[in-house]
Amino acid sequence: MKNTACLSLSGLILCILTACSGSHDNSNPQAASVAAANNAGTLSDSKTLKIYNWSDYVDPKTISEFEKKYGIKVTYNFYDSDETLESKILTGQSGYDIVGPSNSFVGRQIKAGAYQPLDKDQLPNWKYINPKLLDLLKDVDPGNQYAIPNYWGMNTIAINTEKVNAALGDTQMPQNSWDLVFNPEYTDKLKNCGISYMDSPVEMIPLALHYAGKDPNTQNKDDIDIAANIIKANRSNVLRYSSSGYIDDLARGDVCVAVGFGGDLNIAKRRRLEATGKKDILVLVPTQGVSLWVDTLTIPKDAANLKNAYRYLNWILEPQIAARNANYVSYAPSSLPAKELMKKEYREDNSIFPSDEVLANSYLVLPAKSETLKYELRLWQNLKAGK
Repeated sequence: MKNTACLSLSGLILCILTACSGSHDNSNPQAASVAAANNAGTLSDSKTLKIYNWSDYVDPKTISEFEKKYGIKVTYNFYDSDETLESKILTGQSGYDIVGPSNSFVGRQIKAGAYQPLDKDQLPNWKYINPKLLDLLKDVDPGNQYAIPNYWGMNTIAINTEKVNAALGDTQMPQNSWDLVFNPEYTDKLKNCGISYMDSPVEMIPLALHYAGKDPNTQNKDDIDIAANIIKANRSNVLRYSSSGYIDDLARGDVCVAVGFGGDLNIAKRRRLEATGKKDILVLVPTQGVSLWVDTLTIPKDAANLKNAYRYLNWILEPQIAARNANYVSYAPSSLPAKELMKKEYREDNSIFPSDEVLANSYLVLPAKSETLKYELRLWQNLKAGK
């Protein structure tokens, strides 16, 4: 199944990011009827909505306008890794009405019964979702019964050009930008101005595998060990491991190189400009390829405010709202018509909508087996501990 997904992936990704359209019925009557039966009589009015999602992942105006429109109070809490979300959602007592798992985790959580099937009768704006994103999710969410695509994007690198050039001295920038974080010849010099890695083996190990020319989705422990050794060789040169703090670190100038989510890196670039007037943050898009992902929105099994959950999910699929959120977070929205409503600078930004060349060399992280995840987590903990 995984090999089949990989074989068809390049074509699907190319079509997605060039905004392919096509007549495609996104509805699933069977799923809708199941959800309707499960939710019958539970869509009562309430005055609250509880959301658990990534930080800096929605324009604050979206929340305030939604609260005003429906007369409710939204509680919006943050996590900084899929692992943190999973540890909460798999208890069956999340305490939230909407959460935002990534494609590499949501399939396992669906199988575990963590989410409610969607009642698409409550989501008239489902029609705006890019059908190719739904195709990409079909292996983890057959029939698109549980997960709504929210954004898609990449994991890549951003640098402070002034600090990096100073740290490198006479050394030229590498042809492969990933050398900046994985090649000790570069990290030995860049440690002086600060390197930041994402604090997640699920994010970092596939990047190192791809750098080594291995399958980023391999379940082979020997290959995973190769990736771990690449990371280990640079461990002493890494200042910080964080999956969200690098935004402010990069904006303040506390680090000069950061591996992160593309949109977050663009947020750091924007904050740096606003705070200092400097245009010295550059988000790189290596032609050798990047890690691609799709973030989704789901309704946990224990959701208590279903009516408001569906109201919100439908609200953010509205093209104008989706475009505004996409402008704020600097990620590509799932709403197909929203792209043309985004600011021109974002529509034409290669770090948001990558070129065909980059996409052809990129990959989507697929769900790993539980034993592989445990093995990677042990490796990661040992790496950070210097073992």
